[in-house]
Amino acid sequence: MPSNSAAQASLPRHVAIIMDGNGRWARKRGLPRSAGHVAGVESVREVVRTAVHIGLANLTLYAFSTENWKRPLIEVNHLMALFRGYFRKDVRELRDMNVRMRIIGNRARAANDILSMIEEGESLTADNTGLNLAFAFDYGAQEEIVAAARKFAEAVKQGKMEPDSITVESFSQQLQTDGMPDPDFVIRTSGERRISNFLLFQSAYSEFLFIETMWPDFGRAEFLAALEHFAGRERRFGSVATEAVA
Repeated sequence: MPSNSAAQASLPRHVAIIMDGNGRWARKRGLPRSAGHVAGVESVREVVRTAVHIGLANLTLYAFSTENWKRPLIEVNHLMALFRGYFRKDVRELRDMNVRMRIIGNRARAANDILSMIEEGESLTADNTGLNLAFAFDYGAQEEIVAAARKFAEAVKQGKMEPDSITVESFSQQLQTDGMPDPDFVIRTSGERRISNFLLFQSAYSEFLFIETMWPDFGRAEFLAALEHFAGRERRFGSVATEAVA
């Protein structure tokens, strides 16, 4: 996809990716699951660099879900080590690429050093004006929605607002993606066809693409092909095609 104004006009405002298939990628090669996660980090780097190159405005990557804590402790610890390595090695590159990084998810369960790295990375890139890159880390959409509902319930209980004043827009502002447009395009790798508790409220009218490619094999070419696929879709948001009305 060429980096010009015509190509940028066809880009979604916000792409969200469920990065799936690291373990199966490794198993097919007779490798431990940890090797798949290491390879997956390289795909993260390539996709982020591609997003910057083509002028994508917003990208959200599903890095670790609230349910991922149920995985074997050795795998969870390896994932945390990879997050530490990414924050140490890549945040300055993000800064230099004019990327603004943010983390969405429940920070209460993060180790203190990881929390410090998150805060440092967000601070270091806060003034950047290019790609808005969000990592969903210890993120679960159901938990996010319940937390927002509790805020409204408490405000109503205290008499600060009326139930009728709650709108889709005001609810969206209480979600962790506040300030980013809802994802136009959600991609899931590995062939699975579910969204696994990811951006449930925000993806009400997203276009979805489920592809067989495992995440470690998803690079620049696969990302650009997915975006070409999106450009060919007609988005109607519950309406009908113009020619059907005429």
